[in-house]
Amino acid sequence: MFKSGFIGIIGRPNVGKSTLLNSIIGEKIAIATHKPQTTRNKIMGIKNLSDGQLIFLDTPGIHKASTPLNQYMVTTAMDTFRSADILLLIVEAEAGVHHDDRMIINSLDNVRLPVILTINKTDLVQKRAVLPVIDEFQRLFSFVDIIPISALTGDGVSVLIEQIRKLLPEGPHYFPEDMMTDRTERFIAAEIIREKITLLTHQEIPYATAVVVDSFKEDEEKNLIRIQATINVAKDSQKGILIGKKASMLKEIGRRARLDMEKFFAARIYLELFVRVSKDWTHDPRMLREFGYTVKS
Repeated sequence: MFKSGFIGIIGRPNVGKSTLLNSIIGEKIAIATHKPQTTRNKIMGIKNLSDGQLIFLDTPGIHKASTPLNQYMVTTAMDTFRSADILLLIVEAEAGVHHDDRMIINSLDNVRLPVILTINKTDLVQKRAVLPVIDEFQRLFSFVDIIPISALTGDGVSVLIEQIRKLLPEGPHYFPEDMMTDRTERFIAAEIIREKITLLTHQEIPYATAVVVDSFKEDEEKNLIRIQATINVAKDSQKGILIGKKASMLKEIGRRARLDMEKFFAARIYLELFVRVSKDWTHDPRMLREFGYTVKS
C-alpha cells in the first residue's frame, strides 16, 4: 500500500522546525538560525520512501503578533491546520510548557487531525529530564504519539518518520520523485541571503530586511548562475549598518551566501547585492505584497 499526505510542522518560534525539515529531507531547503522568527513563509519539503511520499510543511513560529509582517507569519502557520493530514507540534525538551505552547494547544481544540508531540533538542538535556516534560504536555492535550528527538543530531528522527508513515492514508505520488521542494530557485537564493543577514547582524536588522532576487540567469555551458538581489531595509540607518565600513558587511554577507548557493545549486555563482531603503515596509500592506508576504486564499 502506497501512503502519502501532508504533514504540518507547527510550534512557537525557534524550537527547531526548519532544522527538523532539513534533517528529514537530507538537504538544506529551509534557512535555520538561532534567532526567533527566522522562517517567514510556508516551505514544502518532500520525503520520498519506497512505499510512501511524505510532504512536510514548515511554518513560521506561532506567537503573539503585533506588526502586519508578524500577523502574516502567524496566519500562514495557522492556515496549515486546514491543509494538513497530520500535525507535528514541536516543543523544546529543556523549556517545559511555554506560554506560547499553551496558546497553540488551545487553538487545536477544534482541529480534527492527529497531532504528534515532537519534543526537540533532547541533546541538550539528560534523558530523565524529558519525562516530566512529557507528563506536563500529556495533561494538556490528547496527542496520538509523543516522540523525543534531536533535529540537530538526527536522534529519533527515523522513529518519527515511521510513525508518520503509519498514520498517513493510502494516496498517490503527489510530486515527482526527484523533487524535494515546491519553492523556486529564486526563493531559495533569496532565503540563503536572508539567512546570512540574520546570522551576521543584530538587534532589529534581521527583522527589518526583505530580499528580492531581481535577476537569476543560468549559463549552462559555463556551469554559472548570475544572481542580482536587492536587500530592502526599513530605515536609512539600517542601510549603513548592512553595508558596513568600506562595504565590509555586505561583502561578507555576499561571500557566505555565494558559498551556500554553490553547494545547493551545484554551480559557480556570481552574486551582486544592492541595498535599498523601503521606508517602514514591515507596516505597509502594499510593500508586504510586493515582497511576497501575502496570504493565499
